[in-house]
Amino acid sequence: MIARLSGILAETSADGAVIDVAGVGYLVHASARTLDAIGPVGGEVMLLTELQVREDAWTLFGFGSTAERDTFRALTSVQGVGGRLAIAILSALSPDELSRAVSQGDKAMIGRANGVGPKLAMRIANELQGKLGAPGLGGGAPLPRAGAAADALSALANLGFKPAEASAAVNAAIDELGTDAGLDALVRLALRKAGK
Repeated sequence: MIARLSGILAETSADGAVIDVAGVGYLVHASARTLDAIGPVGGEVMLLTELQVREDAWTLFGFGSTAERDTFRALTSVQGVGGRLAIAILSALSPDELSRAVSQGDKAMIGRANGVGPKLAMRIANELQGKLGAPGLGGGAPLPRAGAAADALSALANLGFKPAEASAAVNAAIDELGTDAGLDALVRLALRKAGK
């Protein structure tokens, strides 16, 4: 299972990107939201990923936050929602917006995504009721995407932090120290922010 990719953004398209990891280019399908936040071609990126293995293809999907990845997993558990359709839904609605629409049974809001008709929107609203978490509680903090920030996130993950905790702590450290802070300073402050 490929859970995360860190590397250089080689190219982007309307529905995906190629991440160069040590000379190997990984094609990753991602939501418009993630592609907008991923940064410029040639820059360092880190994406959480989900690998779907089918009889005829292996498809890698990428996410800029743990909330987006978890919402993708919930969506693909619904009959009739494959990976590409889940990405289309996440391009139209943020995880928080989708959670709100599901909790309110708002099938019109869910139906805004390309490829989602009224029947499928109703099925999504019914089957995901109570499975997406409460809207507005966060958990969707974007992952840092370059250089020392990505290394600091990896260091915290290696120390046993959950991705959401590590991301929140590193982002808080970046807010205090600035984007050009060194790795040692980032890790030290992130550990203090995380309370360990």
